Amino acid sequence: MTGLAAVVLLMVLAYAVFSQANREAPVSAAGASNAAVVANLTGVDNVAADRSHDEPLAELGVAPSTDDPAAQAREQAHRQDAAAGK
Repeated sequence: MTGLAAVVLLMVLAYAVFSQANREAPVSAAGASNAAVVANLTGVDNVAADRSHDEPLAELGVAPSTDDPAAQAREQAHRQDAAAGK
């Protein structure tokens, strides 16, 4: 029972230390960049580049891309050939 009480006491002390550390203001060095400005540098100009990550299987060549109608037609023809036993 004493061991259990000791573990609970250590957990409470660790929680107190870490919660106090989270409440402190972040230290900023002179001449350092502003985190809010750096986070907004990318903007929404890269929407087309972000769409390429929506289909990881298409990037690997395992599955056809949904953006390419010709690839969809080839996949459909392949499925029909496979279903017909060709």
